[in-house]
Amino acid sequence: MKKRLFLILTIFACAGAALFAQDAEGAAEAAANAGGISAGIKYLAAAIAVGLACIAGGIAVAKIGSSAMGAMSENPELSGKALPFVGLAEGICLWGMLVAVLILIL
Repeated sequence: MKKRLFLILTIFACAGAALFAQDAEGAAEAAANAGGISAGIKYLAAAIAVGLACIAGGIAVAKIGSSAMGAMSENPELSGKALPFVGLAEGICLWGMLVAVLILIL
């Protein structure tokens, strides 16, 4: 699983490098079309930030939530200690959204 994820991220990195590679004539043309591809890349980067953050948050909530429910079934007094960790895992999604907003604004 980790090898596949690394391979996918490597392919995205190489595709991004190839996308921004330009020669001297391409630089003048890119200056004339400022905002065309770069605006599209902005939206793509924001979507990737939110998507990966929400996937990671979902995985974290699934693992922490199931463990917390199992612990609470054995000892109900643990609910106050276990549930804040679920909230912290959900916060990952909010950070992804914040990064996406910052990418789109700046």
